[in-house]
Amino acid sequence: MEPIETVSVDYVVVGAGVAGLRAAIALAMAAGNRDQPRIWVLAKDSLAESNTRYAQGGIAAALSDEDTVYFHLQDTLQAGAGLSDPEMARILVEEGVQRVEELIEWGAAFDRTGGRLVFAIEGAHSRRRVLHAGGDATGQEIVRVLMQKAQSLPAIEFHEYAFTMDLTVTDDGRCGGLLALMGPGPPRLVHVCCRGVVLATGGSGRIFRYTTNPPFATADGLGLAFRADLPFQDMEFFQFHPTALHVPGAPHFLLTEALRGEGAWVVNADGERFLFRYDPRGELAPRDVVARAMFLEIQRTGAPVFLDTSPLGESFARERFPRVTQVCAQFGLTLGRDRIPVIPAAHYYMGGIRTDAWGRTALPGLYAAGEVACNGVHGANRLASNSLLDGLVFGARAGQALWEDTQDVPVPKHVPLPAPYRKPSPTALPSEPPPFPDLAWEQCGLIRTEAGLKTALARLSEWLRTWPYPVPVRWAMEALNAMQTLSLLAGFAYLRQESRGAHYRADFPTERPEWRRHQAFRPSDIGYSVLGVGC
Repeated sequence: MEPIETVSVDYVVVGAGVAGLRAAIALAMAAGNRDQPRIWVLAKDSLAESNTRYAQGGIAAALSDEDTVYFHLQDTLQAGAGLSDPEMARILVEEGVQRVEELIEWGAAFDRTGGRLVFAIEGAHSRRRVLHAGGDATGQEIVRVLMQKAQSLPAIEFHEYAFTMDLTVTDDGRCGGLLALMGPGPPRLVHVCCRGVVLATGGSGRIFRYTTNPPFATADGLGLAFRADLPFQDMEFFQFHPTALHVPGAPHFLLTEALRGEGAWVVNADGERFLFRYDPRGELAPRDVVARAMFLEIQRTGAPVFLDTSPLGESFARERFPRVTQVCAQFGLTLGRDRIPVIPAAHYYMGGIRTDAWGRTALPGLYAAGEVACNGVHGANRLASNSLLDGLVFGARAGQALWEDTQDVPVPKHVPLPAPYRKPSPTALPSEPPPFPDLAWEQCGLIRTEAGLKTALARLSEWLRTWPYPVPVRWAMEALNAMQTLSLLAGFAYLRQESRGAHYRADFPTERPEWRRHQAFRPSDIGYSVLGVGC
């Protein structure tokens, strides 16, 4: 391996989606012109690629005349199945109004009619409060605006194709930087030393067989925190989106919640709107209810289920959902006329690295925001279209707090390397990773059991015991990140002996009052001996 290059900057933000961009902007704006820091933003892929870019459904904010932050707060708490932290939810909905207005001020082109913002309704919302851009390209528009703002701030430097391998810690116990494979071209391993790091690495859906997430959503930030033995919270709560395109040879493209909000039906192979047998709200029930009902219906009938888009009409569908229309057409389907084959798919992690309201983690100098973080705001089940709002609000807070907390912290001159990097040995890697996405889907998916979770933990224990520490091989480190994250998901799910929100145990099918609480553990706390499952 080539010698490790060392670079010193002031701050590093890992991730160039909504949370990472907003954190970098907050850092740069807090510093102002008087003391301009050097801020690196590391994008795993190109700047055009992030989980945010794939968000279609919209962003929720209480901006309409018929809405209030109180109503938005109540809907958020209700969707969270008793586990949404009321203070975090209050911050989200109150500051969310300001953050969205800020986006509009910076040039966000949300959909309008006659000059007035158009608000849509989605599942579990009591008011029309969801803003869209380009019909179904909301995430793309938000990234465009934030990128434009960030690129106007001279303190911020972007680095594409930069894959973060591990965090580094100073002798006095602060996060002193990270090790990253820097591209493009032949990757070189660089040790970036800094005053503080914001993790905004986004999603983890690729740990499952079926997911709406793009290929690079491999739980990287969670893997970094796992190896640093940081506390995690609510790792049993992974949200499955009810309607992902399910056509042979096609990616599981997300068919936005707004389709059902505008009138599309979920039907079985006989054309029955079966959701009403599971919940009186039918298509507008919370995501976990709809996804589980669809999964059970597929099991009951042995046949696929469909999103019947004929109630929308072709002309309305084309105008309102241009991106979905285009994708469906690629596979011979006409939105607004056809029944579209769909399947529930892994979508969003409510759990993550435990943080406070300002993104602080248990490791001084390390902050986290967006989907990789967990402050309890979403509880057991995220309300539709609150994810982009989460990234905006808590990304801004993390950047602001990092600046305020590190005024007297110098850039460290020497940060020890983790042991595997000091004398890396040649690594003999398998040709491909273990089949953890199949294991995740079958044993840790929409419906879980004690026996299935034990099976998952046993297999993961063996895989992790034999998987080499891959220095510096990106695909192998991605597999390590995913397996370490999945082991936490399985362990947290095994311990929670009830069903709540997105976590459903067939052997404990109801909510239990004594479990109306969060779980928070370090990986070392939740070792397999603690679980007692014989792994």
